[in-house]
Amino acid sequence: MLSKLVEILFVALLVAGVPALSYLSTRGSQIRLAPRSALYFSVVISQWLLAGLGMGVTALTFGSFRALGFRSVPAAALIRWTALLAIISLLVMGIILLLEQRGWWPPETDLVHLLLPETASEKLWAVLILAPTAAFCEEYLYRGYLLAALSQWLHSVGWGWVASSAFFGLAHVYQGASGMLRAAVLGALLAYPVVLLGSLYPSMAAHLVIDAVALGWLGPSLLRRSPTPP
Repeated sequence: MLSKLVEILFVALLVAGVPALSYLSTRGSQIRLAPRSALYFSVVISQWLLAGLGMGVTALTFGSFRALGFRSVPAAALIRWTALLAIISLLVMGIILLLEQRGWWPPETDLVHLLLPETASEKLWAVLILAPTAAFCEEYLYRGYLLAALSQWLHSVGWGWVASSAFFGLAHVYQGASGMLRAAVLGALLAYPVVLLGSLYPSMAAHLVIDAVALGWLGPSLLRRSPTPP
């Protein structure tokens, strides 16, 4: 009984609490005055705290991390899936950014522009710390725990896949409607090898590559050419 209550509360935190906190914490003007390094540090700490909480919840509710996708896959499959997911995702992101430059896609929010690294040290922060943090924590929480929990609740892996992807998009509410849609599509794509292979490792590796390239090169190269929204 206790384990089920803890599971319900943690799922509620992921599907409602995280989007609410994300929205409220990015509404004030103070966040736009903070140094970029402080914002990065805040993101890293909050994600690891949430992942740490999730590990405790997993031990109580599922009893096994293997059930959430912590299982090995052959090296060839890991490399193949990582490359495929990263290439498709980055191509889609690049096309969207090009469409945005031409005014054919809703612009990014001012906060997205604010979080883009500018200096060499900020890019190192983004590639070496932010990207690995998001790769592990977000994949574990949304493609691991939430996908497994919702699949059980809905008695369907397919609906669990759809729902967990939608809630992953909602967690990116600070990016606006287009950013949430993009995150939901990316989440659905990254969930595919989890459903097919039962392993989180290809998705974690692909997420790392995607974020590293997007933060270290793609975003700064394309978005910096566009005027920052007021």
